[in-house]
Amino acid sequence: MPDLIALDLDQDDSLVPIIEEIWAAGDALCTLDSRWSPSLRSQALATMAPTVLLDGDGRHNLSEGRQVDSGIGLVMMTSGSMSDPKAVELDHAALQASATITSRRLEVNPTLDHWLCCLPIVHIGGFSVLSRALLTGTSLSITKDAHPETLRRAAREGVSHVSLVTKAMLGIDPAMFSCILLGGAAPPDHLPPNAVATYGMTETGSGIVYDGTALDGVSLHIVDSDEDGFGEIHVASPTLLRGYRDRPAPFVKGPDGQSNWFPTGDLGRLNDAGLLEVRGRLDEVIVTGGEKVYPSDVEAALINLNGIKELAVWKRSDPEWGERVVVWIAPEGTPPSLEEIQRMVSEQIASYATPKELVLVDVLPRTTLGKIRRSELR
Repeated sequence: MPDLIALDLDQDDSLVPIIEEIWAAGDALCTLDSRWSPSLRSQALATMAPTVLLDGDGRHNLSEGRQVDSGIGLVMMTSGSMSDPKAVELDHAALQASATITSRRLEVNPTLDHWLCCLPIVHIGGFSVLSRALLTGTSLSITKDAHPETLRRAAREGVSHVSLVTKAMLGIDPAMFSCILLGGAAPPDHLPPNAVATYGMTETGSGIVYDGTALDGVSLHIVDSDEDGFGEIHVASPTLLRGYRDRPAPFVKGPDGQSNWFPTGDLGRLNDAGLLEVRGRLDEVIVTGGEKVYPSDVEAALINLNGIKELAVWKRSDPEWGERVVVWIAPEGTPPSLEEIQRMVSEQIASYATPKELVLVDVLPRTTLGKIRRSELR
């Protein structure tokens, strides 16, 4: 059976021949993050269970590792809570399908175009740039950061395509690239013409919906929708995971009768134009006084208020309402008052969605891809 080789190496161009050699041998790989704490690293190693560790000192066999099934190319931790860690197994066919359909939608020319991998490859949004370039024969540069000067230098050196999070894009002139894929946190309201908002996750092998439209071969279905058409997003795609490491298969039966659909746990709907609108995680809902309030709706209503550098909406227990809506704001200058916030939300959504509390912070807890860690909002 194939080995699973954990890469504990610098994120740079030297990774390319190493990954090519691993895949040519029929083995699979996983990646480790130097930013992980010792406890998180130990948990990730236990969950992914690699048989070999490759670091700056060489190759080390790991006695407690477990080999993978034939055809698996990548094992990756999901970006969810580490209280219940999951390791996704993606096979070579899924990786190739992702590389093919994303490149086709973007009309990438392997002869002329050049990808930059600058997001952490411990996440699928970073690794998929690397695998897309390798599997389509497109030029590739790898760097460990997305600092503005790094991006400007890459553009001067001929990079045409890049995947970024919103914060990184806002720090540069987007026009210096032909195409910017945006993942992670929700995109800004107004996108540059060369930016593409993506939807996907580790289990889908990277982005499978671009600007609301499913990629070729990807099917979407909304389950248990409410009166506004919002329900859980289910996906069928050639890019899907084969399964989780040491967990039951996550697939369910879809509208076509096939049991190859993945329930994402995300809330969304297909609008009248057939475009996917994503509202957030199903479990990220606030029930206050019997009414459901979605944090993303409240955040969208407040985003243009003056005095806000960044904001997040979540909940606290409340003896009267069950849960109350709370807004956390990292201010820029003078922040808006709670009364201003309540008035804006009441006008744009409803009075029951208004925050009952305002918390000022220096910075919001985020993942490396810019997503709010609501579980850390206290």
